[in-house]
Amino acid sequence: MMRLRRPGLSSWMALAVVAGGFSGYWWGDRMTAVAWLGTLFLTTLKMLIVPLVAASIITGITGLGNVRRLGRLGGLSLAYYASTTLIAVAIGLVMANLWQPGVGVPLGAPASTPPPAHKDLGISDLLLSLVHPNIVDAAAQMKLLPLIVFCILFAAALSTLEEKGKPVVSFFESLNEAMMRMVEWIMHLAPVGIFALIASKLGATGGGEAFMAQLLGLGRYVLTVVSGLILHVIVLCLLLAILAQRGVRDYLRHLAAPLLTAFSTASSSATLPLTMEGVRQAGVTDKARRFVLPLGATVNMDGTALYEAVAVLFIAQAYGIALGFGQQVLVLLTATLAAIGAAGIPEAGLVTMVIVLHAVGLPLDGIGLILAIDWFLDRCRTTVNVFGDAVGAAVVGRKMESDHARAKLQRIV
Repeated sequence: MMRLRRPGLSSWMALAVVAGGFSGYWWGDRMTAVAWLGTLFLTTLKMLIVPLVAASIITGITGLGNVRRLGRLGGLSLAYYASTTLIAVAIGLVMANLWQPGVGVPLGAPASTPPPAHKDLGISDLLLSLVHPNIVDAAAQMKLLPLIVFCILFAAALSTLEEKGKPVVSFFESLNEAMMRMVEWIMHLAPVGIFALIASKLGATGGGEAFMAQLLGLGRYVLTVVSGLILHVIVLCLLLAILAQRGVRDYLRHLAAPLLTAFSTASSSATLPLTMEGVRQAGVTDKARRFVLPLGATVNMDGTALYEAVAVLFIAQAYGIALGFGQQVLVLLTATLAAIGAAGIPEAGLVTMVIVLHAVGLPLDGIGLILAIDWFLDRCRTTVNVFGDAVGAAVVGRKMESDHARAKLQRIV
């Protein structure tokens, strides 16, 4: 389970945002001298991506046990989480296309080389992007979509090996713990990196007018993400009322503590004990909550996936890069799969964002555009993640109760 970040880190990050904005406003393009610190921070995060995603996915799936014994419960849970994550990403894409939050956002000094040309992708291109003839070469080139698919299949096969597979599983569990520790260390550099990215980016825009335009762009971006998250919460409430046949207000009353904890800690893993207790008080069956909630904390990241979809389109719009229908479908698939790798990672959006940007060939420097308010959006999307887990437990639990009652009736008849 993920370790909580040390108290005070979020405060330092918030201070870095303020200091970076102040410095970029008052000292202008002189703050581009610290841009290398932001580059160092982003490059360090990139260094961890491949082992972190591989270890997270493999340990998460093998932790479910033999995939052949998951049965109906596992199938229902995975189908629910996959469906809601796809819905969340689709909502994010729709909202980003409607609001166009990145249009008109100033980027400062133009890049030395123009952005690469993009062509729309066909169905065959989308399917071929899921695999690669050399998985090591794919990892070296940061083609992480085929790496994620390989890790899912590898973990599923590994889970069927029983005793023979335990040494390999133990290795990846240790690797996962080591990568988590490294992420914790690197996140202590986040305030410096964030300060440098914001100060250099805002300083490069030059002048108060451009600075206000930057804030306006971020404002539209925040509204796009938050409105998308609210819309997805409405969808989850409808699923709760229709599929689980539960009163939304009463269910939310039992989830008050875990949802507040999720917002304050930005950690769905740390919130899991409170989530399980709240769902128990709401009357969800033990079998459903004990399986569905831990699974959800591992693979269900609706809010994160939605956020990444909006952020990618925001960055593309800011750079004036038009993403066609095929590329947006690729974002849909990549953000959904990357959400699996986001489980238990502090500041998950900052890490897995690289996966989605690489998938559609967007510049990683664009991440600097959204870091100013990531600390706030991180808490919003984590709260939605936890609520999605709790709704999943209720939906799957209700389905299990219905199947049990139907089977009992058939035996009587």
